[in-house]
Amino acid sequence: MSCSPDNPLLALPFHIPFDRIRPEHIEPAIDRLLAQAQAAVDAIAAAEPRYETTLGALERATEPLERAMSLVEHLESVVTTPDLREAYQTVQPRVAAFLASIPLHEGLWRALRAFASTEEARALPPERARLLRKTLDSFRRHGALLDPAGKQRLLQIQVELAQHTTRFAQNVVDATAAFEILVEDRERLHGLPEGVLELLRQGAAERGLPGYRLTLHEPCLVPALTYLTDAELRERLWRAYNRRAVEENRPLLVRILELRREQAALLGYPHFADLVLEDRMARSGQRALAFVEDLRQRSLSAFRAEHEALCAFRQQLEGRSDLAPWDLAFYAEKLRRACHDLDEEELRPYLPLPRVLSGLFALAERLYGLSIRPWDAPVWHDSVQAYAIHDGDGTMLAGFYLDLFPRDNKRGGAWMHPLRTGVPGEQDPRHLAVLAANVRPPVGQAPSLLSHRELETLLHEFGHLLHQCLSRVPVRSLGGTNVAWDFVELPSQLMENFAWERASLDLLSGHYQSGAPIPDELLDRMRRARSFRAATAMMRQLGFGCCDLRLHMEYDPARDGDVLAYSWRILSEHSPVPLPQDHAMLASFTHLFGSPTGYAAGYYSYKWAEVLEADAFSRFQEAGVLSAEVGRAFREQILERGDSRDPMELFVAFRGREPDRTPLLRRAGLAS
Repeated sequence: MSCSPDNPLLALPFHIPFDRIRPEHIEPAIDRLLAQAQAAVDAIAAAEPRYETTLGALERATEPLERAMSLVEHLESVVTTPDLREAYQTVQPRVAAFLASIPLHEGLWRALRAFASTEEARALPPERARLLRKTLDSFRRHGALLDPAGKQRLLQIQVELAQHTTRFAQNVVDATAAFEILVEDRERLHGLPEGVLELLRQGAAERGLPGYRLTLHEPCLVPALTYLTDAELRERLWRAYNRRAVEENRPLLVRILELRREQAALLGYPHFADLVLEDRMARSGQRALAFVEDLRQRSLSAFRAEHEALCAFRQQLEGRSDLAPWDLAFYAEKLRRACHDLDEEELRPYLPLPRVLSGLFALAERLYGLSIRPWDAPVWHDSVQAYAIHDGDGTMLAGFYLDLFPRDNKRGGAWMHPLRTGVPGEQDPRHLAVLAANVRPPVGQAPSLLSHRELETLLHEFGHLLHQCLSRVPVRSLGGTNVAWDFVELPSQLMENFAWERASLDLLSGHYQSGAPIPDELLDRMRRARSFRAATAMMRQLGFGCCDLRLHMEYDPARDGDVLAYSWRILSEHSPVPLPQDHAMLASFTHLFGSPTGYAAGYYSYKWAEVLEADAFSRFQEAGVLSAEVGRAFREQILERGDSRDPMELFVAFRGREPDRTPLLRRAGLAS
């Protein structure tokens, strides 16, 4: 297939021409870029062993291909179509095979080792020395020392993993989009807030349907499970959500785990967890599992007490104490109201999206000296907004896109996706990224009104965005969010804390009609309720982390049987109520199975990083939440530094000591 020279994917400018990129551009462009990258890698093997001809050349060799492929992956996740998906599935195995082949390239491995033995290598500046060390370690961990047969098999594993994990994620998107419940009788939706009802009515009307359309998208699912008095509808939604794509993804789960086990064994590791955690803060699967178990033991008594209280509450309310999984959010919300006089829907009028965004940008200005303003750039959907980030001296540091509302051809959840990592000193050192979410869209004449949890989610992803866009690392592959996965959540989870502080909330909130701030008494009730059922929330996350680690350390299908039954047993130990035997949440767990590695053996990272961020945020609290001095220190010592130093060194540089778990436990009400 020939590739036209005007194919926009061949030489992507900073202003990506989203209005010109079409599915038919993908295969010819990726094939051309693959050939160029292969030629560049081959040339390194024959070059004189210097930094610019080995490590530096390797940094440059794959960058155009990786940028183009990252863009294709992005489009497939936000505006997928049959043609786009087919093109992506065609090129993705080829790219996976090429990237997996790099550490297996004999000539390249010889060139890197030859350079490592030179005087120039011994005198490298710290960032380049770290790159050399990490590159050599990565090559060893990805098969450089294997014999030819082993290398060939490892390559086959990587390609097959890429194919199966891509299909896994696509199946989840399809299953989510395919499910709907149409309800014509409004009385069946008793309990839902008016804004949600209007959203469901609007969703049905847009498709020419009568009544109300319930879906598995979060703006419908979360309030439905929280407020719907119709238990039968809650059950149908809960079961459908936790059995998405089960038939399609069950065999993929089995095969993905099998391939990961084989990959680890081939590379000389006892299990996949040790393979992927060797260069992360935890270092080993056993240490990560011990961390999860320690938090579990600290939470267990409070977890049990919280459930007993919820059962007693229902007994008092209705004369029965039994609870099903689809009852938990519903009765927990009732108990929250009874204990703290707090209905989360009270907060929505104070969190209109335009005010939240202006508050996010003001927060970035106060803490980090930034200016964020609209940016005229092509977008992939008319609801997407583009912005530019400027430094205090007016320099444009980055551009980013906001894609915040759900669509049937967009995956669920929220994420930050880097599109370009700039390097200081380059002709164009600017960064480029996407912040995506699935918050409640505008309804009728009202703007999008967020829940407090949606506010926390936007702050979280904004933290990732700043980590990417403020990078000043002189080595691209060590810049931005290219850090250990149990460190990457530090900047994002730290930002969530600003959803709870008066000084920052005054920037982020204001009644959508009057502009009034959140009343003091409402904020007081929010804070008192912050640790409400915190042990239950902690246990849920620990259950995911434990299941993930055990699947990648201990699971043996011959001994342990069906993978869904195995995960059911572990998750049941972390659930306050019995889970149905057909519970199959694992079949839609894209964090673990939506990419060749992703969060596999790394889901514990959320809690690991939460320990870091709770301790780090205590420095903001000590100096004043909006302290420009602390913000500057966080920017200079964490956000700008990427992976240029060991993450523990970066944390200690900011906090003055190694992390303490007490702030996290205290915040969760699990320590005094």
